[in-house]
Amino acid sequence: MSSPSPEARLLVLALIALLLAGPAAATPGELRVCADPDNLPFSNARGEGFENRVAEVLARELGLALRYTWWAQRRGFVRQTLGTGTCDVLLGVPEGFERARLTRPYYASTYVFAWRRGDGPAVRSLDDPALRRVRVGVQLIGNDGTNTPPAHALARRGIVDNVRGYTVYGSSTTAEPPGRILTALAAGEIDVALVWGPLAGYFAPRQAVAIELAPVTPALDPPGLRFVFAIAAGVRKDDTALGERLDAALAARRAEIDAILDAYGVPRARAADVR
Repeated sequence: MSSPSPEARLLVLALIALLLAGPAAATPGELRVCADPDNLPFSNARGEGFENRVAEVLARELGLALRYTWWAQRRGFVRQTLGTGTCDVLLGVPEGFERARLTRPYYASTYVFAWRRGDGPAVRSLDDPALRRVRVGVQLIGNDGTNTPPAHALARRGIVDNVRGYTVYGSSTTAEPPGRILTALAAGEIDVALVWGPLAGYFAPRQAVAIELAPVTPALDPPGLRFVFAIAAGVRKDDTALGERLDAALAARRAEIDAILDAYGVPRARAADVR
């Protein structure tokens, strides 16, 4: 399997960071998880995200107390958390991420098209001519305008002037910045949006109008731009023992984890389709 491109790794939950610092051993009796305190639907300090729920399941299965290290997912997130040894486990890591030892994936998801039901183009393909005529929203990582796979795919097709970018990070005072693109869609500021599936599945039902979702096709835009990503947990590269224990726990609690993902509306995909 080929590794995601640098642009692709930037986009999934912003878990692309600088080189890891020196390793540290896991604390006996604790599952120390690195997480963002304000990043729904993935995690928050109140334990309301689906990654919080998955962490709880894993801790119970391993017979460990769950403890968090909170750090906003910005550039340097991995270096400041896993890399400094203040925590031992990352959740929501895209398969192919090279700066951590990854478990087997516990789900795969896809970018989706989103539009207002009955009041917007039902776009399902990047090659739909409607994308040249309507206002299109895409997600960007950070305030520096780093592009995500949908932004690259549109640019390849010359679809630029009618595209509006929405940063995932926002500022520390912005309420639920990952959901702003869906709020803009519901308000009629854009006509169609390309959104990472777990974000769309969580925020779309919370809008004042009905939002339809459909997987982006093609799932692989040649010569290698992917829209489907398998997601795993990550530990330090030399922490083989913890990685193996997490693999066993993920397998043992597969049904429970699937139920959590269903409850949060996470669209699933087959990562094997784009390998």
